[in-house]
Amino acid sequence: MKAHMMLALLIGVAGCAQPPAPPESTPPPVPATASESELGAYHWRLEEATDSRGQRITALFVRAEAPVQLDFAQDRLRVANACNSMSGKFRIDGDAIHITPMIATKMACADPALMALDHEVASRLKGRIAWGLPATGLPRLELTTTDGDRLRFVGEPTTQSRYGGPGETVFIEVAAQRVPCPHAVIEGAECLQIRELRYDQNGLRVGAPGEWHMLYDQIEGYTHEKGTRNVLRLKRYPIANPPADASTLAYVLDLVVESETGAR
Repeated sequence: MKAHMMLALLIGVAGCAQPPAPPESTPPPVPATASESELGAYHWRLEEATDSRGQRITALFVRAEAPVQLDFAQDRLRVANACNSMSGKFRIDGDAIHITPMIATKMACADPALMALDHEVASRLKGRIAWGLPATGLPRLELTTTDGDRLRFVGEPTTQSRYGGPGETVFIEVAAQRVPCPHAVIEGAECLQIRELRYDQNGLRVGAPGEWHMLYDQIEGYTHEKGTRNVLRLKRYPIANPPADASTLAYVLDLVVESETGAR
């Protein structure tokens, strides 16, 4: 049996040390506008990138299955799917976004192209960048750097946008084995067994676990492996006006806190 705890992550401590942020040289953020709110409502995934001559910037497309992703929250821009996690402060000034130099974790990646992706992204996402949200069928974000590079992103709604709120953080234990459960449509259906756990601010488990019960719904982002017991940190969202006989709650995986293989 193998079990491990990731207590530091429970309380939001970053896994890699980050250098101190450079001095803030831009003015304080202005109040959010409707467009700024729209920026924060989506995960923005890189779809197309061309330089000033119209040539595709291939260095920005290292992994087709995991394109560079931007997330805007309050006054911070975060970059995912590069080698390291990167972030910088931003503010909106009319048709321009001002971004401070990126800070990043210090992980090394075996793939040289992925390692170089950090620089390719950070060198473009800094200073004054023209931006726009074209009125097309899909949500899209266009950024144009001072050098003439054009980056086009397609938006995917965040879970908070889809469910209309920030959700509630909960911890659940998922038993190693599924159990038969009654289902109106699926014959021989099997459900996860779960119970709720509680942790304090130091990542230590407190109180008695909740009662075991069957979960008829799916956990978004989680794939259960038979024989593996997991403790998960989830976001739980209420569902407004669910269909008849459907669940009033949605569960989205945030973190696998503990995992034990070979459990019964």
